[in-house]
Amino acid sequence: MKIIVGLGNPGNAYKGTRHNVGYETVNKLAYDFNIQMKQNRRFRAETGEGRIGRASVMLVKPTTYMNLSGESVRAVLDFYKLPSSEIIVVYDDVSLPVGDIRVRERGSSNGQKGMQNIISILNTDEFPRIRIGIGSKPPSWKLSDYVLSRFLKEEFDDMIKGITKAGDAAGIILDEGTVTAMNTFNKKLGG
Repeated sequence: MKIIVGLGNPGNAYKGTRHNVGYETVNKLAYDFNIQMKQNRRFRAETGEGRIGRASVMLVKPTTYMNLSGESVRAVLDFYKLPSSEIIVVYDDVSLPVGDIRVRERGSSNGQKGMQNIISILNTDEFPRIRIGIGSKPPSWKLSDYVLSRFLKEEFDDMIKGITKAGDAAGIILDEGTVTAMNTFNKKLGG
């Protein structure tokens, strides 16, 4: 089984914020592949099991709040006795333009607190991830305020495309591997 983890914050106050694009990608995958999501106290997450292509998957939206996402991911991996290589993490990235995505096999958190927590708790960065661009913060903004802000009307179409591309990238990782997904989606910025 592969685990697709979308990072975000639970609750209506955070719906539609830049920080929740990982959640939105999981929501889209759940909708597209008819996977029912429900609260799972054991994993401190919303989870749903199903199939995407030929792969058996569990979709996971940690409800620990962003900065403690690793606790939820660790619980899932421990329960199913899976290595960290079986997860795909989808999350927001302020260093990419709105709606652009990047697929990586491994690497640092690039300062993203949820990803930092996962890497710290799993004690490895050796797992695939899909970063979705949410745009750079304006100079006068605090980063925490920016990532918890909502997208501007003129950014909405690009964000929807980014979430769609991230879901497609997850499907390619499942079927053909991370390298194929990287070759497909890691175009030049703006491409």
